Amino acid sequence: MLTEQRYEIILRLVNERKSITASELQDILETSESTVRRDITALHKAGKLIKVFGGAVALEQTVTAKEYTVAQKLEVNLNEKESIAAHAAALITDEDFVYLDAGTTTGAMLEYIRTTEATFVTNAVAHAQRLAARGIHVILLGGELKGTTEAVVGNLAVQSVSRFHFTKGFFGTNGVSRKAGFTTPDANEAFVKQAAMANCKEVYVLADSSKFHQISSVTFGAFQEAVILTERLPEEYADCSNVKAAGN
Repeated sequence: MLTEQRYEIILRLVNERKSITASELQDILETSESTVRRDITALHKAGKLIKVFGGAVALEQTVTAKEYTVAQKLEVNLNEKESIAAHAAALITDEDFVYLDAGTTTGAMLEYIRTTEATFVTNAVAHAQRLAARGIHVILLGGELKGTTEAVVGNLAVQSVSRFHFTKGFFGTNGVSRKAGFTTPDANEAFVKQAAMANCKEVYVLADSSKFHQISSVTFGAFQEAVILTERLPEEYADCSNVKAAGN
């Protein structure tokens, strides 16, 4: 197949699907991984699509690799986060063994958790301190502390969380997309999220409506792998049974 023919197919698929992985293109085009990646890079440089980790997305998607600090995130969409957090916290019962991901929206849940009988595992030092101060049983994962998000990450954290089996897990995300799923700028943080999600009976991703149509560098979960809790159901996602507006 000629290079121009591959370009045409890649662009058509990206524009139809909004995003596609390199492995999917490799199967469709029946070519090598290196050829697919070279084609994506060329089309990215030509301004035809946006190259992301593991594939490509259409131009109308918003893609960012920027990571904000906890202090910066605390100032964004405060009311929306509080609404989502209150709804999420109400789902926790005395019998639950909960994974609580690092992040400002998951952190907002702490004000609304009413049970003191549930057990929590977290990779957020601040979350662990606040839970322990209330006399709640909490387990803090070991590993490398990431300064910007105050999250514990790395191989030790992945190994630790993989030993647990949670009834419920609550996760933050930087972006939500049907095709790209749940994304975050940091690969090490993504690995911990992915390992924890795999061991949760019920998975909840907390995302205010501004996170939809956003794609960050690394996918840590597929769109259908979680119930998405948001403050307002985006019109384009009204047909998705796993997207829930707070209070509904």
